[in-house]
Amino acid sequence: MASFKPSIPITRDSSALPSGEVHVIVGPMFAGKTTALLRRIKSEGNNGRNIAMIKSSKDTRYAKDSVVTHDGMRFPCWVLPDLSSFRQKFGDEDYEKLDVIGIDEAQFFEDLYEFCCKAADQDGKTVIVAGLDGDYLRKSFGSVLDIIPLADSVTKLTARCELCGKRAFFTLRKTEDTQTELIGGADVYMPVCRQHYINGQVVIVAARNVLESRKVKSESYLEATVV
Repeated sequence: MASFKPSIPITRDSSALPSGEVHVIVGPMFAGKTTALLRRIKSEGNNGRNIAMIKSSKDTRYAKDSVVTHDGMRFPCWVLPDLSSFRQKFGDEDYEKLDVIGIDEAQFFEDLYEFCCKAADQDGKTVIVAGLDGDYLRKSFGSVLDIIPLADSVTKLTARCELCGKRAFFTLRKTEDTQTELIGGADVYMPVCRQHYINGQVVIVAARNVLESRKVKSESYLEATVV
């Protein structure tokens, strides 16, 4: 009978391994994602941790050098086209002292996954990410969902349906624009429940069909007039 030999545990110097974290806050527009992010960042700062905030340079709605909530709360931030340039711009020495990094409108950063991996796994930073989990078509938006497997926690926030007051999980686009990235506020988007998302999409499609029909008829009339 073969004897059982227990495996030898591998000892590691835990002090040499940085322990980082990734926390993700998602939801539709107007769900309070940025408010939740700022609340967490300010709490970390009040606890004596060194903090920094980043937002995408694509987001120019309220301020160029601050993260701003829909209700006017603001916090100074680094405005960048990508996350890979943050350490260089922030400075190596200051980056080493940094404890917590907040990222707002994370869906606009294509290198989100790589940045979170390195910052948390190798550099020992706590990274708090806030962004849309889906676009106006309810499809994955950017790289936010890609970092879910990296996350220590995921918080899904909801808004209030603008049409009935129920919990809103989705973002309905009011305009006819079809590009995925269309930055705007209440003039372009509204939070809605499932029922009003579906009904709203039907109305929008019908309106587009009417407009297209009118456009075709108008062009046909002009051509006939020219002839």
